[in-house]
Amino acid sequence: MRFPKVVGLLPMRHHSERVAGKNYRTFASHPLYHYVLRTLLACPLIAEVVIDTDSPRITEDVLKQFPKVRLIERPEHLRGGKVSMNQVLLYDVSQVEADYYLQTHSTNPLLRAETISRALRLFVQNYPQNDSLFSVTPLQVRLWDSRARPINHNPENLVRTQDLPPVLVENSCLYIFSQNTLEKLNNRIGERPLLFEMDRIEAWDIDEELDFEVAEILYHRSQMEDHG
Repeated sequence: MRFPKVVGLLPMRHHSERVAGKNYRTFASHPLYHYVLRTLLACPLIAEVVIDTDSPRITEDVLKQFPKVRLIERPEHLRGGKVSMNQVLLYDVSQVEADYYLQTHSTNPLLRAETISRALRLFVQNYPQNDSLFSVTPLQVRLWDSRARPINHNPENLVRTQDLPPVLVENSCLYIFSQNTLEKLNNRIGERPLLFEMDRIEAWDIDEELDFEVAEILYHRSQMEDHG
């Protein structure tokens, strides 16, 4: 039985606000985006990898280093920092045909191809009962809202944090969806999403400068472990 055609989408802006030029900044020994791009290319269940970008620097580098990757130039009206990712993805799926789309970020350099394959198989097995998938990280801490009200625990019954029911954090690592779901809801997360739990370290997302530094340490450690 043929596995559905899956396109991997990797959207990247040239400018970033909290970490300057983070998408192409040197991480370990290569531009940051190389790591997740190589992971997508190494996943046998992904038929094609597409980069959506407004960055001349990324475009030039991809043409030289990854000639098999398809490039989409992001239109001017979608280049602002406040433009929703869902709007960018709506444009992308109108340009590239697929049964399903998997979107990730350059800021997830520790993501593994085996994890992507596992998520894709799980999604395909459960579609259409679940119309989308997104990755989450379990969190077991005592949470409070801004009015000092407990969210996930009872202060009068102080149980150990490891015994708290986990809260699931959307970690921005993986999103899987169909064009129909995205266009119907204007959202990559559908009405019946499947929550895909991931290891916290593998799902490490670079959002601030400290995240960048920690991710490099974690990456080098993972390389040492992989090579014995």
